Amino acid sequence: MKALASVIDLQACPLDDEVFIASCRKNLADDGVLTLPEFLTAQAIPTLTSEAKAHHADAFHTNTSHNVYLTEPNPDLGDDHIFNRQIFSSKGCITTDQIPSNSGIKLIYNSVEFRQFVAAVFDEERLYEYADPLSSINVHYAEEGKELGWHFDNSAFAITLLLQAPESGGGFEYVQDLRDFEGGNLNFEGVASVVDGKRKPTRLNINPGTLVLFRGRNSIHRVTPTIGQKTRILVVLAYNQEPGIALSEAARMTFFGRLN
Repeated sequence: MKALASVIDLQACPLDDEVFIASCRKNLADDGVLTLPEFLTAQAIPTLTSEAKAHHADAFHTNTSHNVYLTEPNPDLGDDHIFNRQIFSSKGCITTDQIPSNSGIKLIYNSVEFRQFVAAVFDEERLYEYADPLSSINVHYAEEGKELGWHFDNSAFAITLLLQAPESGGGFEYVQDLRDFEGGNLNFEGVASVVDGKRKPTRLNINPGTLVLFRGRNSIHRVTPTIGQKTRILVVLAYNQEPGIALSEAARMTFFGRLN
């Protein structure tokens, strides 16, 4: 834990404390999301942010359209149907292999203590890194006007760490358990009410240094457009429930512009 203490505030976030873990698990179950605002030490935030800024020029930028379910359109439904309606997302991204081996981000990701903590909160027996060299850790850059449109995740959970907030915008919004993926209920009417602005989502106030654990498979969510010249910088720490899993080649080309 000594090395981890240089980047994680282990007093605010005691990763091996059973009472703390139980509290985190309950908050995640109740709200669909867990925020730990004092996760990074005060010293680590500027260090990791400067490191990320140094690699901003290496980012691969994407501007994509998609439906909220992240699936192919259904030709049996009209273009205006919520299942087929197109949403826009845009960001820049660097991949695992572009992050320095001595980075505090990799120290966190590779640490047994952090991985066991996350697994316990998500009620998973074990978590594993991606088998491909690109997908385990990504740093996302959202310059002015960049956004992530409304969508549901394909993965069971997501782990993010905010390094730099923009001047304005860049807000994380979600509606918990809007669909039932496992039960096959896509809830077209409810989803349309959110996308059309008729239903108000929950908005999280996330400051730099905050770790967020989120279950996004059934909870629709988005990140609003960045406003101002200050780039939103977010780290995505991705694990799998089984070993040996790689992101598909098509997904790697779409998100990263290369396979390795």
